[in-house]
Amino acid sequence: MITDTDAIDTTIKTLGPAGIDSPMVSRFEKDGECFTTETDRVLIDIDSTRIAKAFRQGKSLPALEYAGPRRRLYFDPCKIRCAIVTCGGICPGLNAIIRSVVFELYYGYGVRHIYGIRHGLQGFIAKYHHDIMDLSPAFVGDIMKKGGTALGSSRGDQDPEAIVDCLERLGIGALFMVGGDGTLVAATKIADAVLSRGLKISVVGIPKTIDNDIHMVSRSFGFDTAVDVATQAIRAAHNEAVGYPNGIGLIKLMGRHSGFIAATATLAEQDVNFVLIPEVDFDLEGPGGLFDKLEKRLALRRHAVIVVAEGAGQKFFTDEKNSEDKSGNIRLKDIGRYLKNRMARHFKDRGIDVTIKYIDPSYIIRSLPANANDQVFCNFLGRNAVHAAMAGKTKVLIGHWNNHFVHVPMKLSAGKRKQVNPQSGLWRGVLAATGQGTLKRA
Repeated sequence: MITDTDAIDTTIKTLGPAGIDSPMVSRFEKDGECFTTETDRVLIDIDSTRIAKAFRQGKSLPALEYAGPRRRLYFDPCKIRCAIVTCGGICPGLNAIIRSVVFELYYGYGVRHIYGIRHGLQGFIAKYHHDIMDLSPAFVGDIMKKGGTALGSSRGDQDPEAIVDCLERLGIGALFMVGGDGTLVAATKIADAVLSRGLKISVVGIPKTIDNDIHMVSRSFGFDTAVDVATQAIRAAHNEAVGYPNGIGLIKLMGRHSGFIAATATLAEQDVNFVLIPEVDFDLEGPGGLFDKLEKRLALRRHAVIVVAEGAGQKFFTDEKNSEDKSGNIRLKDIGRYLKNRMARHFKDRGIDVTIKYIDPSYIIRSLPANANDQVFCNFLGRNAVHAAMAGKTKVLIGHWNNHFVHVPMKLSAGKRKQVNPQSGLWRGVLAATGQGTLKRA
């Protein structure tokens, strides 16, 4: 949810004037019929009341550039060298992104020098001794059928200046960085280092987060696959729950700071009775708390299904010291196992026999190939990233906004997070589907 659109600067940085004719003219039946112009825009806020008000006041509303092929390019396709790197955790669709970038560069623009940087940002740093891969259509042709990333990945910061040194040595003109919030922050630093040296290197981000929590991006790749598989876990948990007297199916899904997967999967497979997400506080004990309502549910229906996002309920671990991973992310405590143990103790203390089946499909979901919808989405993301780079745009990520692919300045997304709005239609739908109401102590 964007609350202050008037203050948003959507200007996209370019390396210089685009003075080279695109070789893509021959792909279209009419000259220029499918090219996107620099004046094509997508409004950020499409609220009709705000639009009408701005029109009456003679104001223009902030809008994002359309992504897509440009008639004129900054880079000469015959001379440019390009590189792609995947960073952070693996996610369905990474290989589809790699494939689409390589195919568009090779077949769309005739670029012949395409490199894969191995194991994330470590691949730029000499001390790690990671080889660079030559990427060709033959190599990437079938990788979309496989999970993970053909390039490998890693976590942790690396020196932006050392990365730019490596880009200079390799003669790279365009760098495609695929990753989440940490990667976008790193990409911004790399782009700034490039510009401060007066270099002509385009840095284009392709946002990756299975949690769908990147700010100013309405949908990220891998999310559709995650919801698809999560519904299977919910179905399994429901079948387990109904098979036992007082059966409880408990599923932990991805969602460190945002509960989009948990909420959306619940609406897709409506056998869930309670959904716990980071954005909505809840209590366990006391009248009106989760256990109180769960006990009433079991008395009425003899089974229940609970979905919890991994970042929910972290307030219950205040006595435990937090640690960080290599990317600086707080290591979350395991709310799934905590809930399982607390529930078992709660019902044992009350002399109520329950059977709890706990399912955590997280790493299975992360490592799967993308489903059909995500494959299509990745194809558009990768190809639009190439169009942006060839036009000389930099410090930009390819986003999806108001049903269009757009150019988003990195500064609008890096270091920020999108979350479920408890007042939104999504959460209202969850409350309607589950009937859980508020889970706060009365």
